[in-house]
Amino acid sequence: MTTDPRVLDWLLESDPALRWQVERDLVHAPPAVWQATRDRVAVEGFGAELLSKQDADGQWQGGAYFPAGYFGSAESKSPGQPWTATTWSLKDLREWGLDAAYLADTADKLATNSRWEYDDLPYWGGEVGVCINSFTLANGAWLGADVSGLATWFAEHRLADGGWNCEADEGDSTRSSFHSTLNALRGLLAYEKITGDTAARDVRHGGEEYLLERRLMFRASTGEMVGPFVTHLVYPHRYRYSALTALDHFREAALHDGVEPDARLTDAIEVVRAARLSDGTWPQGTPLAGRTWFDVDAPEGEPSRWLTLIAMRVLEWWESGAPQRRL
Repeated sequence: MTTDPRVLDWLLESDPALRWQVERDLVHAPPAVWQATRDRVAVEGFGAELLSKQDADGQWQGGAYFPAGYFGSAESKSPGQPWTATTWSLKDLREWGLDAAYLADTADKLATNSRWEYDDLPYWGGEVGVCINSFTLANGAWLGADVSGLATWFAEHRLADGGWNCEADEGDSTRSSFHSTLNALRGLLAYEKITGDTAARDVRHGGEEYLLERRLMFRASTGEMVGPFVTHLVYPHRYRYSALTALDHFREAALHDGVEPDARLTDAIEVVRAARLSDGTWPQGTPLAGRTWFDVDAPEGEPSRWLTLIAMRVLEWWESGAPQRRL
C-alpha cells in the first residue's frame, strides 16, 4: 500500500497511546524507539489522564461495568451507557499499551472491592455476558489476576453454530452474534498472548472459523450483509463489530499464529478500502452514545487518526501476504 508521507506525519503528531503503534506498525521503527514512546502512555496524554481518574479502591466511578448509582438515575434513561466505569477504563488503558506495573495493586483491590452489577458476582470470576467476560479475561491476564477459569468458560458457552452470543445465557438466542463472537476472540487472543496458555487456542480458532465462513460480513442462511454495523467504522468501537475491527483481530491473530491472511477476508478488505478518503485518511463514524471521560478521537465526519492507523496496518498486512510472528 502506498502511504502518503503527510499522513504518516499527521499520525505521528498524536498522543503516545496512538503514536507508539504508528511507529511499530507503519514506520517499522526499532523496538527501542516505539517502546520509549509506549512508556510515555503512563505519564502524559490519554493514559495519564485516565489513570488519574482511578478511585482509591481500584475502581473507576465506583462500579464494575456501570458507574455507582447508575441504575434508576436519569442517565440510565438516556441512549447508550456511560463508558467510564472500571471495565471500560481498564480496556482502554490495556489497548493503549499502558505498562501494567502502573496498576500493580489493582487486581487485588478489585478482587476485594468490586462486584458485578449482575447478582453481585466477584469481579475476577466474571459474569454471564460473553462480552463482559471477554474484557475481564483480557484485563485480568494483563493485570496478573487468575482468570484461567474464564478461559475455560468460553469453551463451555460456545454455541452449536460456532460462535457466541451475549443473549444466549438468558435464553433469548441460540444463534451466534458477530459482536459477541469477535469480542470473545479478542479476549481469548489477548489471554493467550499475555499468559502463554494455549489451552483455549482451538476454541479461538473455531470461533474465527465462524466469522470466516461468513466472510466477516454475511449471513450464512441468506448471504445478505448481517447489518449496517459492518460498514460503520468508528473509534472507540467499545463492543461494536465492524469489518475493520474484525480485520484488525485477524491481522493480530495471524501474526501471532504465524499464518498468511485468509482469502475469505477479501470482501471486508474491500469495505475498508472503499472507506478511504482521497487524502489517504479514514473518517470518523457516528460515535456510540454515552458519557465518556474525555474525547480521544475526531468528531463525526472528520479524519480519524485511530481509524487511519488501524486501516493502514490492516491493508499493509493484507498486501504483504507474508506470514510473520511478532515476538
